[in-house]
Amino acid sequence: MKLQFSISELSSYLDEVFPQVVNRYRIVDLQQGYARVNQNITQENLRPGGTVSGPTIFSLVDIGMYILLLAHIGKEPLAVTTNCSIDFLKKPTMDEELFADCNLLKLGKTLVVGEVLVKSSDKEALLARSSITYYRPKAQT
Repeated sequence: MKLQFSISELSSYLDEVFPQVVNRYRIVDLQQGYARVNQNITQENLRPGGTVSGPTIFSLVDIGMYILLLAHIGKEPLAVTTNCSIDFLKKPTMDEELFADCNLLKLGKTLVVGEVLVKSSDKEALLARSSITYYRPKAQT
């Protein structure tokens, strides 16, 4: 399936329909079946002990897959996460950028399945691995 957006078009569309994430994430790469999304870590992303919080990593996984999904299906903003499983593999620290490498495994009419690998900027260390499923509601007529 052909991509429906360029990186700049998709970034602009997200700014319009999802203002809560403006300037929090950056689309680094976008190809058929693949997206790479970046998040810079700040103090607000930390939990006690100086590590990046689980909700921060979940958010990166979720928005990364949402970006990849929209890139393939176009303006279908009501697609929602129905399942997400994350394995946290290594403790990330605040001085790192995080990258989500998102891969599309199945693009169905109702369900979309993907895998997201979260890595750090310094050594490409694998921090987390996720399996995520989105539901595409039927269009209202």
